[in-house]
Amino acid sequence: MILAASNRLAPERLRPVETQVKRAAAGPMAARRPLPQIARMRRFPLILLLVAAACRGDRNPENSAVCGFAALAAGTMILEQFQGRTTVMATIPADLAGTARSRVVGYGTARALVARSDSSVTLGYEGEGFPERPGFAVALVDDSSEVFRGVLIFDSDGPVDYPQIGTISSATSTVPLYAMRITWSRVSNPRCPLFAVSDTAAR
Repeated sequence: MILAASNRLAPERLRPVETQVKRAAAGPMAARRPLPQIARMRRFPLILLLVAAACRGDRNPENSAVCGFAALAAGTMILEQFQGRTTVMATIPADLAGTARSRVVGYGTARALVARSDSSVTLGYEGEGFPERPGFAVALVDDSSEVFRGVLIFDSDGPVDYPQIGTISSATSTVPLYAMRITWSRVSNPRCPLFAVSDTAAR
């Protein structure tokens, strides 16, 4: 099913994501007056506790604010490249099968169950934040290895004339699925992987 939308992605739909990044970067303290010296001293033990907790680390890097910003930036970069169309694929990635790591931009990694036929693929998404129409998803393939990495889902208008490889659905809605090659090291790294490795998101 191809969305009945204009044949260019709507750039205005990126504004909420960019606004979230700018607000988050500014931080809640940006508009406050400096704390009195005593108040700063009283907060020092709490700061130490927070630093210690950060140093211990979390098994799921998606719980890190730094990795949250990185994921939003990666989503914007992927969408911009997708708009360029040059790396869009017309065929289903060979290793898109079984279960796939998937996530909606702004939400954590979940899994999607994959059902394939000769000409298309259908995914059933099991995570949070799945968009009602409009929306679309992109299966991401590492351009250096041709390995399928995961599915990123956007809550904006999709293209009308790109080759569609299938659909992805939640319990309440279905959106079209496309595929593209991406330089994986530009959007994901070991400290902040775009798709977390976990039991619930395993491929």
